[in-house]
Amino acid sequence: MRMYIDEMIKRKDLLIYLVKSGLKAEHRNSYLGYFWWLLDPLLNVVVYYFLVSVVLGRGGPEGESFAVFLVIGLISWRWISTTINTSSKSILKYSSIINQVYLPKSIFPLSFTFTQMFNFAFGLVVIAVFLVVNGVIPGWQIIYLPFIILVQLIFLIAISFILAYVTVFIRDMDHLLSHITRVFFYSSPIIWHGSRLPDKYSWAVDINPVAIIITSYRDILMYNSSPNVSGLAVIGVVSLLVSILTLYYYSKNEHKIIKAL
Repeated sequence: MRMYIDEMIKRKDLLIYLVKSGLKAEHRNSYLGYFWWLLDPLLNVVVYYFLVSVVLGRGGPEGESFAVFLVIGLISWRWISTTINTSSKSILKYSSIINQVYLPKSIFPLSFTFTQMFNFAFGLVVIAVFLVVNGVIPGWQIIYLPFIILVQLIFLIAISFILAYVTVFIRDMDHLLSHITRVFFYSSPIIWHGSRLPDKYSWAVDINPVAIIITSYRDILMYNSSPNVSGLAVIGVVSLLVSILTLYYYSKNEHKIIKAL
């Protein structure tokens, strides 16, 4: 296990290269180029705002900016969904390189997770614009922002390690993930308020890590209140343990990946 981690550290230049190339490849042939990093999450918010607030008339509580509520939820979710979809195919995508040179396979899902984290950073710019336009000023609780981002990063790294490994052996996982992510999207308070659930179903939000993370962002940015620190701590610790165990499993079973490819 220690040798495996040392090998990953030695390959940090490869990790940096994969992250940079991933960022460049996303909008390489598009007319607007890197401007899509800001425009894409903005258009996503506009579409859902029109659908939920204008068409369905189901905005937030009176006195609350539903646009701000929506932009925080959608941009936070975007980091989760894009990481899941891209990292699950990360090892398969670089199979030609893996079959020629020995590389720690966990580097590939890790690189995709960091790539999407940089995209999320541009999403934070969009959130900041919405806060300013709507006159929402975060309080001192904004100091929790790096902690929430770190918890979400560790959570996504754990998921990425697992999905990338499993997808090598179960290629249908790619098709299943689109349905699984859709379930989490509609079962989490991303475009709706968790308080609207009947009391007997509120536990589904309370134990949902996606809901805890997204609600924490809203707590510090919209409501000037402290996030669910205990819930975030549990997510962070469990995700860290899962990541370590998964790395150990990678170190013992990487030969199986080469055979499956």
